[in-house]
Amino acid sequence: MVAASQLCRFICGIVIGFLITTQLRYLLLQKPSCLLSSTKISSTSNPQSSNEIPVDNVVNISDLTEDKRLIFIGVMTAQKYLHTRALAIHNTWGKTVPGKLIFFSSFNSKTNHSLPLVPLKSVDDSYPPQKKSFLMLKYMHDHFIDDFEWFMRADDDVYIRTDYLEGFLRSINSSKPQFIGQAGVGNKAEFGQLSLQADENFCMGGPGMILSRDTLRLLIPHIRYCLKNLYSTHEDVEVGRCVRKFVGIPCTWSYEMQSIFYHSFSGEEVFTGRLKTKEIHRAITLHPIKQPSYLYRMHSYFYGLQSQNLRYNSLNLYREILDMENLLQESRLFDNTDQLLHFNTSILGMKPVLNKFNPVSSDETLVWDFISKHMYAYGSLNPKKRLESYQQLAVNDVVMEIMEIINKYSKQRGRIIDFKEILYGYVRENPLFGVDYILDMLLTYRKYRGKKMTVPVRRHAYLQKAFSQLEFREEYTQNSQPSHMDALQSHVNIIVPLYGRLENFKRFINNIENVCFQVGERIGLAVIFFESDGDDSTESKMIFDDLKRKYPSYDIRLIEAKGPFSRAAALETGAKAFSLNSLLFFVDVDLVLDLGVMERIRLNTIQSKQVYFPVVFSEYDPEYIENDSELPYLSEERGYWRQFGYGIVSIYHSDLRDVGGFDTSIRGWGKEDVDLYSKIVRSNLTVLRAADPGIVHVFHPISCSPDLEDLQYEMCWGSKLSSLASQKTLAKIILSNKQKYLTNR
Repeated sequence: MVAASQLCRFICGIVIGFLITTQLRYLLLQKPSCLLSSTKISSTSNPQSSNEIPVDNVVNISDLTEDKRLIFIGVMTAQKYLHTRALAIHNTWGKTVPGKLIFFSSFNSKTNHSLPLVPLKSVDDSYPPQKKSFLMLKYMHDHFIDDFEWFMRADDDVYIRTDYLEGFLRSINSSKPQFIGQAGVGNKAEFGQLSLQADENFCMGGPGMILSRDTLRLLIPHIRYCLKNLYSTHEDVEVGRCVRKFVGIPCTWSYEMQSIFYHSFSGEEVFTGRLKTKEIHRAITLHPIKQPSYLYRMHSYFYGLQSQNLRYNSLNLYREILDMENLLQESRLFDNTDQLLHFNTSILGMKPVLNKFNPVSSDETLVWDFISKHMYAYGSLNPKKRLESYQQLAVNDVVMEIMEIINKYSKQRGRIIDFKEILYGYVRENPLFGVDYILDMLLTYRKYRGKKMTVPVRRHAYLQKAFSQLEFREEYTQNSQPSHMDALQSHVNIIVPLYGRLENFKRFINNIENVCFQVGERIGLAVIFFESDGDDSTESKMIFDDLKRKYPSYDIRLIEAKGPFSRAAALETGAKAFSLNSLLFFVDVDLVLDLGVMERIRLNTIQSKQVYFPVVFSEYDPEYIENDSELPYLSEERGYWRQFGYGIVSIYHSDLRDVGGFDTSIRGWGKEDVDLYSKIVRSNLTVLRAADPGIVHVFHPISCSPDLEDLQYEMCWGSKLSSLASQKTLAKIILSNKQKYLTNR
């Protein structure tokens, strides 16, 4: 009996002790007043004690209207990033937050910039920033829990599209506990080391995590426990663990969150290349952007997208105005002249159709270029060629935009369509209306609602990238000259090799005299002279001496070269006659220049940065030009643009030396220009290649010596045949005498 009584008392003592211990543990964990002093988290009874700076000095929300109190964003940063990453955020997307943005850093953090900064007491910048993260959340709760619907924790290397963020959050019920972000479970190396069960996750901190008001309210009383019981070195893992334990919700399990809260694992090169990608366009947050310059670049890009959308909306309004004019049978709705300038709907208001322009004759027909693996272009000397980089980018942009339109309502329809490839297509440019496309596209149709299916489909897309209204901006300068004025003062040194060619030399000197010497151009002239047979050499020297006597104030030089003629050696000799800072212009005696050439040489050639290779207009053989006097000077029948000629170039002497100069081992005609061009392309210099209507290559018979090297001989014959006549003229000649040219004999 005694033994039974003792056993009963023992069991009762155990039960009572267990109940008391359990109750005490519950009370300790629930009361915020029982927070451990080791964490130095202050009670909410003194709202300023959790921060060295009074809240009113750094955060003022009295100016925020009700619609601007959607979200409070706390950006975790460090002292060393306040003047770089934090400042970049403040100057870019931080200005458009539909709520408030605050930077949180260590206790001793200071900045000279007007950053909204909260130095957290008893917090340093050590890594991992677990304490900083939890105390930042507590600060949000203590001061602003009733002022905002959502609270976001963000890194200082993230870009947030605030307009997308606002639309996203307003579509979600903020009155319920929500924990939103990209769900993470750890990488392969950390698998099993984060103390997560198979069905547990956390919101990745990099692209940002969002908590609703109720989530933050339920979480904060337990942060002492969460800080005391850390199972990993990752603060985002611990925040997620704390939310799951005390709020009872995980991070959003959604595949779509990977693209909405986008984190790239591509390393340091991420977001440094092309920005027009589906990943960037779909995202609300983009992480990581380590360099502030790339964050500014990203911000500028998104402003460009907004500008593009505004122009598109404006274009739709023009179309609505034109529709209304047609319905009202009015020729125009606006009689005021100023309004007509802004509401000219006759062009901008037309619907996007492919037959906006109706040609009157065959010459007015807009020709389509064919696209497949290569491009087949009517207007090119090489009908078959690979797509240039800008053309490929344009096609990619069109495909991306059409896929965004196709998938705009994919969620409502329960299907998504993926782009596979372009089988073929057509493209043309209408200077008045825009660029037209006809694309045969291979797509993949994926239905995920109802009866699931995945099938390949082919679709023809008829597209038009319409031009919007012409815009211009006028800039005003005060007490300063335009930036190009210094360049216009540069001294241009013309270098020309001479071997025989007396008549051509006479024309060249007369032309230089008219467009340069007589108008006071700042130029010098160096003629690299090779002796030739006959009297040409003597007369050429006499012409040169007369020019020098006539213009004694100009730097005019005759440099006599020895040995057989070599254009490369001649130009190299001429270049070395001038200082390293001299602007050199290499020409031939077959050219005729106009008055504007020297100005373009000065503006288009930049020392240590840019070299100018003008595309010269080359005349055809006059024998094959019909109605010569009636043709425009620059016409397809009179000549062609020498897109493969690189002999005419302007470059600074220092840049010529840096790339290695001319290859003087090349003898005779040709090849030296291509060699120099290749060297410049491989260097850090930029090549400016543009048609210059002021430089004309006058026709002269071309003689190709069989003593030339094979490549030079081939290039010589190519130039000779190209300079014969236009394709249209040659076709007429052949068709007018089929018996002679088309019949085998």
